[in-house]
Amino acid sequence: MLSGRSGGHGTAPRILIVDDDPNLLVLLADQLRADGYEIQTARDGDEALRRLKSGWPDLLIIDMMMPRMDGLTLAREIKGRADLPIIVLSAIDAGDSKADLLEEVAEDYVTKPYHYPELRARINRILRRLGDKVPRQSLRLGPNLTLELHRREATVAGATVQLTPTESRLLYALAANLGQTVTTETLLARGWAETEDADPSYVWVTMRRLRQKVEVDPNRPVHLQTVRGVGYRLVVGETLPDESPTDPALTAEAETTETARTTDTAASAGPAPPDDPSGPASTGPPSDTAPQDDAQVVAGRTDNDSPDG
Repeated sequence: MLSGRSGGHGTAPRILIVDDDPNLLVLLADQLRADGYEIQTARDGDEALRRLKSGWPDLLIIDMMMPRMDGLTLAREIKGRADLPIIVLSAIDAGDSKADLLEEVAEDYVTKPYHYPELRARINRILRRLGDKVPRQSLRLGPNLTLELHRREATVAGATVQLTPTESRLLYALAANLGQTVTTETLLARGWAETEDADPSYVWVTMRRLRQKVEVDPNRPVHLQTVRGVGYRLVVGETLPDESPTDPALTAEAETTETARTTDTAASAGPAPPDDPSGPASTGPPSDTAPQDDAQVVAGRTDNDSPDG
């Protein structure tokens, strides 16, 4: 019986285990297969990278101390290619090293000898947080937008745009429910599960930044839309949403309400999201990488570009 979550199409989650200890490799692979996972193994970093060429797993378990290519080098190489979740498995139990690894490349850290029920629980937690199998192909949403989430890239009007890990995680969740609304609470859990005191403003800020990256006109979003009071949805689109007639009275009312609301939000939003290098641009002019603040975005925008209620 499968202990972890199933993939988006009823398939088992795929895990790649990388360890130079053949006994541990066989034992852990057998344990995970017995619980319903699809398992591949590699004895060193080079073999792991070759495995990745044939397809992306949903999660990797990587030993830190390996010959030829150590686990940290391998993890950095993998993260440079795709935003794949990694659990570090190591005999080294050093607090500072754990913190550094978790900050840089790993979703979790398990010390050898591992306790299998605990490791399985950690795997399940990460897979539930991601909630989606890693896309294996490009996702074309329209003539001006193609997502390459496994590479943390988007092609916008022919230009390549890099995505941050958190931006990719949010887009994973939205792409898994293409055309359907994903709640702000769900996106907050997917993007900042390990962050204490995370609040919805993290999602709002990151979504504004994403619109500036993936929309040709961020003030008239075609693909990344807000469902007021609920959350967001990612849609396939060919034309701008405001090409149909809009009731001027409703638009004016929405902008007035949103202006007041975003003023309150800016005053209480607190620190920027951990993955956001800029945060809400409320204390100075916006930079090339910073999202505009709400007051700047409200002017001339549609209802779709506002925080959810």
